[in-house]
Amino acid sequence: MTLEALNKRIVACTKCPRLVKHRETVAHEQRKAYREWHYWSRPVPGFGDPQARILAVGLAPGAHGSNRTGRQFTGDASGRFLFPALFRAGLASQPESVSRDDGLRLRGLYISAACRCVPPGNRPTLLEISNCRPYLKGEIELLDPSVIVCLGRIAFDDVVRLHSRRPSDFVFRHGSTYRLSSDHRDNDRWIICSYHPSQQNTLTGMLTRSMFDRIWSRARRLAGYEETESPG
Repeated sequence: MTLEALNKRIVACTKCPRLVKHRETVAHEQRKAYREWHYWSRPVPGFGDPQARILAVGLAPGAHGSNRTGRQFTGDASGRFLFPALFRAGLASQPESVSRDDGLRLRGLYISAACRCVPPGNRPTLLEISNCRPYLKGEIELLDPSVIVCLGRIAFDDVVRLHSRRPSDFVFRHGSTYRLSSDHRDNDRWIICSYHPSQQNTLTGMLTRSMFDRIWSRARRLAGYEETESPG
């Protein structure tokens, strides 16, 4: 299995009838501002540097963001907060992400999600997340990242379930960092918690620019990237 082969499986997935119906309904109704777009309207695969030491995991595609563009965090308010931070951290080649062919390249970073289809009300069910979990597991096995940055509680819970038989031992708090020992890896793996860069958090001050920058600075350090090094 390769990342390319895994992504083909993700894009072809129809496991969740509710999500299939919703993503297609959103694409049909569209928004007036995006009438010229042909919506992606399929499960959204991960993307980024195949040699990444850092994996970022979000919640799910935005209705008129990733569900429209076909790339994680691309084309919505969450992405407009995320990518400038990645650019400042040296993990992205540019501070914006608007389409799959805009020239953006991630350096030392791969971006994924707990749920690959846009859910109604931005709330996937536990079964829908469970249906997607093998895809995230596959990405982790293929990338073998040193650091996983969990953007939001749902992503955090999903990652913890893949790493521990005692998920109750892990508590989500912004900035919390957990070290996971491994018998098969040369180095331990780290999990870092961050609030999701949604407008609900960024416009209310729950997540600020400086708070977010510290998350990516810590991720770089734990992944072994020097401050002046451009990953990849």
